[in-house]
Amino acid sequence: MSALEVRLARSEDAPAIAAVHVRSWQWAYRGQIPDDYLDGLSARLAERTEMWRQILTSRLPEDRTWLAMQGDRMVGFVDTGPTHDTDARPGTAEIRALYLDPSAVGLGIGRALFAHAVDDLRQRHFRRAILWVLATNRRARRFYEVAGWCPDGVTKTEERPGFILEEMRYRIDLVANALS
Repeated sequence: MSALEVRLARSEDAPAIAAVHVRSWQWAYRGQIPDDYLDGLSARLAERTEMWRQILTSRLPEDRTWLAMQGDRMVGFVDTGPTHDTDARPGTAEIRALYLDPSAVGLGIGRALFAHAVDDLRQRHFRRAILWVLATNRRARRFYEVAGWCPDGVTKTEERPGFILEEMRYRIDLVANALS
């Protein structure tokens, strides 16, 4: 296995990000989201690629997408920036997405990528951060809790065609946790 490199995404990375995004959903959310929806994501890869191309080309300077690279292969990504949650205090960032290729799960890549993104938020003087996770996603919730994040009691429901997603918000104090 080659060494892990974390770098900022560029617009030409959109196809690789979209592919990992789809494969990750299909693996991580199996049993939590209907199989027919997950299986249908492969047919929508071009849409997902265009979505990421738009994100990467029209983003604000405070928004960042970090890629986990092993050689020339992208194996994961994390997307961060200021939160858009209306109840968040100023100085709050958000981890908007964290996804790994299923082949990279359990190798420490997610932990390294996540730590890099959180350290970047601290260096940019964000005081706290939040993220949203499916309430049923015990694996992800455990991952975040081990990293020092905790639920803040806020939930939301997102309706998709044929199913509903129940999400929980997690938070961390970036200043206090920088000292530990």
